[in-house]
Amino acid sequence: MKKTSVAAIALMIVAASWGFGFVWMKDAIERQPYFDFLALRFTIAAGVMFLIRPQLVRHINLNFLNRGVLLGVALGLGYVTQTIGLEQSTAAITGFFTGLYIVLTPLFAWLLLRQKIASKVLLGVIIATIGLGVITLGGLGFDVGTISLLACAILFALHIVGLGRWSPGRDTYALTVLQLATVAVICWVGALFNPSDPGFQTPPDADVWNAVLFTAVFATAIAFFVQTWAQSIMDASRVAIILTTEVVFAALFAVALGQEVLSIRTVIGGSLMVIAMLIVEWPSRNDKNQTVTPGLDPLVH
Repeated sequence: MKKTSVAAIALMIVAASWGFGFVWMKDAIERQPYFDFLALRFTIAAGVMFLIRPQLVRHINLNFLNRGVLLGVALGLGYVTQTIGLEQSTAAITGFFTGLYIVLTPLFAWLLLRQKIASKVLLGVIIATIGLGVITLGGLGFDVGTISLLACAILFALHIVGLGRWSPGRDTYALTVLQLATVAVICWVGALFNPSDPGFQTPPDADVWNAVLFTAVFATAIAFFVQTWAQSIMDASRVAIILTTEVVFAALFAVALGQEVLSIRTVIGGSLMVIAMLIVEWPSRNDKNQTVTPGLDPLVH
């Protein structure tokens, strides 16, 4: 199997874990402040990964540290601005503006890295954006939170572009831990110094703890490690398109768990996003044959 095909499948699993985690978090953050939930989630994720492989510190030099922290800052501030926007706007507008990173990612890759936008990737971006809009927009409306959500989309796009630029040839595991630790620090600052709710509050019950542990291990530690590895062998635009299926998985899990009713918009929008992925991932004569070899395993360093 081609290495890029393995990466695409792994990213789909990541998107599914994010979608399920989002549905689970929806109830949890109603009982624990959002910043407190995120601080605990990212601290556990970074801590578990460090304990599994403490020797990763040997791979961290000043250049590695600077780039890992920059990526972590972009990712962490993306979560912060998304939280601010969610508090001041509707869920529909939040979903759409956050998903704009699918459009911004190839644009930033072209502006910052001079990466050519392949025609099928551009077509996939357009179709996936339409699908995302169909799922998340029940009606247009704008408020103060729109600015924060636009900043969120920009930060997520910059994070994906930065990963694509800096992850190849580096220790994927160490880079992942460094990013997650940086996000944890940012979230702890938000939890401890949030003017509206200062101080840290622990999860109030077992259900919230379970949500914390699931998102920490599966939707954070494993997920971001897979994304960091995948972006060392795939271009940022393709990664962005695959990860937007988080919206589809979130809708499907919400329906399965009885939180929402399956609508025609969900079916049409989800179908468009799947079509977009197939267009981008469909092999062509110009695709390079990349196969998985043991020497390229990201854990072997």
